[in-house]
Amino acid sequence: MEFKPLRKEQNMKTLAIILFVAMYIGLIVFPKKRAYIALGVAAIYIVTGILPYNTVLSVVDWNVLLMIFGTLLLVDYFIESKMPNLIADHLLDLAPNVMWVTIYMSLFSGLISAFIDNVATLLMVAPVGLAICKKLKINPVPMIISIAVSSNLQGAATLVGDTTSIMLGAYAKMDFNDFFWMNGRPGIFFAVELGALLTVPIMMILFRKDKEPVSATEKTVVKDYVPTIMMIAHVVLLMGASFIPDKPEITNGMICLICSLIGIVWEYFKDHDTERIKKVVKNLDYDTVLLLTGLFMVIGGITHMGLVDDLAALIVKAGGNNLFVLFTIVVWGSVLISAFIDNIPYVATMLPVLQGVTASLGIAPYLLYFGLLCGATLGGNITPVGASCNIAGVGMLRKEGYEVSFKDFTRIGIPFTLAAVIGAYVFLWVLWR
Repeated sequence: MEFKPLRKEQNMKTLAIILFVAMYIGLIVFPKKRAYIALGVAAIYIVTGILPYNTVLSVVDWNVLLMIFGTLLLVDYFIESKMPNLIADHLLDLAPNVMWVTIYMSLFSGLISAFIDNVATLLMVAPVGLAICKKLKINPVPMIISIAVSSNLQGAATLVGDTTSIMLGAYAKMDFNDFFWMNGRPGIFFAVELGALLTVPIMMILFRKDKEPVSATEKTVVKDYVPTIMMIAHVVLLMGASFIPDKPEITNGMICLICSLIGIVWEYFKDHDTERIKKVVKNLDYDTVLLLTGLFMVIGGITHMGLVDDLAALIVKAGGNNLFVLFTIVVWGSVLISAFIDNIPYVATMLPVLQGVTASLGIAPYLLYFGLLCGATLGGNITPVGASCNIAGVGMLRKEGYEVSFKDFTRIGIPFTLAAVIGAYVFLWVLWR
């Protein structure tokens, strides 16, 4: 009789895995039904008890959803103000051809993303990319995907660039400067930047045929600067909030929402056009918000069943007592896992596991900590649903009438990931072993 609870738990884990795999197959095969598929699997998780009903609200990342919802409201006015077109004009003057426009946009988004949330970065930079593609009359899919993966890539560069970086800083008691220089050695910032630089030749290969010359013959005239001011305020406030200790989890989301509401109020008092406000709210990308909600619940169920813990234990067991093997498995195992599982619960699980392993080996934990952060942050770039930033980017493209398949995304995401991870992997082993 005593084995029945264990057998039931194992059966539940098996069911959770089968449903999880089926969900991803569904997301690949039926891209237009992604939100329904994720929410459907989430509903089954709740009904079967894989995700307890009393934890449903707590597993959803309301901060990310508020950021997307708030920023999209502001982005609509930002696009209509023509400021993205003006920025596009200046970038077209700097770049000799389409390939270099894409590279500049990717590096630009990466730079911003090192200091503010990846999703917010994508939602602010992507409209500029869309404006450029419309001017040049080219397919925006490659450029927006490049912007999305570059935003993800730089999240691990600083203490404030990503939730996982904040988690590592808190757990390892690292401050902002430790990401740049720590214990007499260059910090993880330089490992990430090396990876970012290695993506440039990758883009030169991927987009080698895009050699059409570009230029802006006529400069766009911006008549309303308030949406741009709110966008800048948005960035400054997000950067400032990142330095506040023990802030509420939804702080960034509330900043985005409040900035967007101020922008809407301004627009209303400027022209009293209520129909315009209704149109903005109606045209929001609800599909992306629903997809993310479903995925958060599914990942919450996977975590509740202990499958993330099982993966962490498997990684450590495979590494044994050999530091190089352990480091290699932590980095590349994290890349693979984070392509399908939200990196936040995974990193939260792995940090104490790695601390215990390194303590038993009598070594400092920083090599494995940094390897974990790089692998878990960059792994989300492999698939279009591997990170919230990717989902938001694909959602923006869908709104413009472009469907992005898994093949379209992985054609860019996998080479980006390999180049960035290999650079960080070698850098960290050479300097931190």
